[in-house]
Amino acid sequence: MQGKVAIVTGAAGGIGEACVRALGAKGVKVLGTGRNAAKLQALKQALEGVMAFDFVAADATADEAPKAIVQGAIEKFGRLDILVNNAGSFNFGPVDQTTDEMLDEVIGISMRAPFRLCREALGVMGEGSSILFIGSTWGIFGTVAGGAYSMAKAGQIGLMQTMAAEYGPRGIRSNYVAPTVVRTEMTDAFWDLDFFRRGNHELTPMKRDCTAMDIGNMVAFLASDEAGFVNGQTIAVDGGMSTTRYVAPEALAAVRQ
Repeated sequence: MQGKVAIVTGAAGGIGEACVRALGAKGVKVLGTGRNAAKLQALKQALEGVMAFDFVAADATADEAPKAIVQGAIEKFGRLDILVNNAGSFNFGPVDQTTDEMLDEVIGISMRAPFRLCREALGVMGEGSSILFIGSTWGIFGTVAGGAYSMAKAGQIGLMQTMAAEYGPRGIRSNYVAPTVVRTEMTDAFWDLDFFRRGNHELTPMKRDCTAMDIGNMVAFLASDEAGFVNGQTIAVDGGMSTTRYVAPEALAAVRQ
């Protein structure tokens, strides 16, 4: 991984920063991107002397963003080997309560933006490269109130699988990481609410929460040559929630009112 170059979108957020740090620990130079230039600058300062990191502040949904981001990686680091599509919108709700504005936001950030960034990146990526999507377990199983969010995350799986077939012969692998809920700024408002814990924590057969570094470490592994024959796969990092029928003892023992 030494000397390879990655782009991480949404780099200043919890999972994005974890991806940056996990890749950096393997010797990868990272170009971070996102809308908040101040947060990206703070991250650059925090990583000074730790790893090679720079950034391009850009709204991933803007028409000119893909070219600016990819050119930024080439200009700053000379190449591009890894693309981590992490930026997203945690805007969810029942279909009948989803407005056009909500729908357009989710599709723009989670489907249109990564599609266009992949299209731009593929023009400069060579053999041994890796494209990753940070999706969600909500993209691999149905859930109440998933709405546009679940649709977009499932759509990313379709794009990932298509690119795995199309560009695998060029030595460019594509994979999808499906985290369970991780406590970040995006989820903090919901974290301690009863309905949220019942629908997530009490259905997970692990005694701890998933962390952002759990996701970052999986990304770093999938981007490395150690995962050189892993292509077209959806990897859930969810403590077993998506493949078991686990229910926490306290939930099983709860008395109905």
